[in-house]
Amino acid sequence: MSPDHRLTDTEACARLIAARLGADLRIAAPLGLGKPHGLLNALYAMVCADTWRSMTLYTALSLTRPQPRPGLEARFLQPFLDRHFGTDCADPQYALDQMRGALPPNVAVHEFYLQSGALLHAGGAQRSYISQNYTHVARDLVDQDINLVVQLVARRGTAGGVRYSLSCNPDLTLDFLDRLKAAGKPRPLCVAVVHPGLPYVSGHAEVAEDFFDIELAPHAPPPLFALPRQPVGTAEYALGLHASALVKDGGCLQIGIGALSDALVKSLLLRQQDNPAWREALRLLDPTGATHAVAAHLGGLGPFSVGLYGASEMVMDGFMHLQRAGILKRRSWDNMALERAAAAGRLPADVPGGHYLRGAFFLGTRELYEWIAATEAADPDAIDMCRVSNVNQLYGDHQPLAALQRRGARFFNTCMVATLLGAAVSDTLEDGHVVSGVGGQYNFVAMAHELPDGRSALMLRATRQGHGGVQTNIRWNYGQATIPRHLRDLVVTEYGVADLRGKSDSECVEAMLSIADARFLDALAAEAKAHGKLSLDFRIPDAWRRHTPQGLEASLAPLRKRGLLPRFPFGSDFDEVEQGLLPALAWLESRRATWRGKWALLRALARPGAPVGGEDAALARMGLQAPAALRERLLRRLLLAALRR
Repeated sequence: MSPDHRLTDTEACARLIAARLGADLRIAAPLGLGKPHGLLNALYAMVCADTWRSMTLYTALSLTRPQPRPGLEARFLQPFLDRHFGTDCADPQYALDQMRGALPPNVAVHEFYLQSGALLHAGGAQRSYISQNYTHVARDLVDQDINLVVQLVARRGTAGGVRYSLSCNPDLTLDFLDRLKAAGKPRPLCVAVVHPGLPYVSGHAEVAEDFFDIELAPHAPPPLFALPRQPVGTAEYALGLHASALVKDGGCLQIGIGALSDALVKSLLLRQQDNPAWREALRLLDPTGATHAVAAHLGGLGPFSVGLYGASEMVMDGFMHLQRAGILKRRSWDNMALERAAAAGRLPADVPGGHYLRGAFFLGTRELYEWIAATEAADPDAIDMCRVSNVNQLYGDHQPLAALQRRGARFFNTCMVATLLGAAVSDTLEDGHVVSGVGGQYNFVAMAHELPDGRSALMLRATRQGHGGVQTNIRWNYGQATIPRHLRDLVVTEYGVADLRGKSDSECVEAMLSIADARFLDALAAEAKAHGKLSLDFRIPDAWRRHTPQGLEASLAPLRKRGLLPRFPFGSDFDEVEQGLLPALAWLESRRATWRGKWALLRALARPGAPVGGEDAALARMGLQAPAALRERLLRRLLLAALRR
């Protein structure tokens, strides 16, 4: 790379790109963390100003900070957002404009995975969304005449010259460029945007200096986007405990992100670190022993001796916690002879190399980024960041080796809705509005059916709070499906595990009823009977009638009292006062969803209730200790009512 192609000024880099490529920019950018917001914003601003230019962007998961609504939400969130993300954090401006339906006509943005729920009401984004399996994106991009690839990278100077690491996102870049070459199409201009905080990951993520045409290294880049740590509730813990019994010692693990995954990881830690307490939790949740029976057949009830191997499209904080606890430690080698010896227990312990975690992209907290950097420095072979085609599927020359590495695989993914016949809905509402995207979920479900001892487990909460009150997430039918019912396998809710593989339709219906919320059992059973999928003489067992939120709270109360199920299992980015405000604000939000709840808010305004401890600190944090305007006085009264409940 020539010196005049190494820049530190973002605006100058944007001008150089425009001079090289002309008026029509057709850009591919990585999903999530690997998107260089500063450069994309400069290119977007140029195209917005010069309407004779055009810009088409192909990407996914455009990360933006939450956009709080005016009122209590903004008073709570804005100070936290400034503290957590930094006031110099750069959101992708195209994404903010897309949310408002304000993209100019000379700009098009196509995403194959949306930030969950953020674009439900953005008509342009809904129309421009492309529904794709993660592994099909590189193939389909070849037909889009891409002339520019931009990517956040890590940089390292060596005796042999400069090296770059694709770090958080080797997922699609390598596959895409290889497919372009095979198709005989010209290589796009490739721009590396160096971020000093991005961990340098070697191995498959490392590329030579001539891989990129331009290097941009801004003097003061904004901090990396870091996800806040989430709270975990009782239902999530119950679900995680059931799911953790499905994991087999010596097996392979794939997990996603969110409260359900955090609950699963925390439950695996409890299984390892306090096995008697973990078994007690299962007994309290399931006195009939159904989960124990499934564990004996598919998973295990003991701690992990051999340990687990991670193969997940997304590397997130959970893998860090599992490695620190001595659970994520089974190594795999990209060599069939070594892997066969390891699988047979014949590989000497002193054989160097091998990785215990393979992923296609990473995203999480700052602690995760620091852990990846420290692991690379101490043990460069441990984490392998590579192409998504090598993680999410078995096809190709690597299939026998990949299948052996993934022995005992358990692929955990979340979904929104499941049907009594075993189909699952994970990305789209019944009316077609896209919540997120398919991503790699279909890949992992299909892979589980191809592996000799692999299993797919879809996790979902049994109910949700809708506009009309509590609704069941287990339905007779639904207008969309991410996973068709012929790929049905394991489904997990807070009430247990349904093993659907190889079952008849009537057996499938009964299994799904066994993990549904008791309030909806009669209606669901009646619908299945009306459609001839459940025997007319079927009777709901009494044990299933105890599947209620109150029952869960009572079952797990002993473990909560002992501090084994903390609200923030991996620490919190909120301070103590903010943690006290969270339940109050959640109570207010839940009451806004229904007319009955709105009446409850009016009653609360009239009679807030007796004072409780911590009110002064909470009011001060929200800037409502001395309200002047009428609106502020109403917000103060509403907040006090919520705190006192």
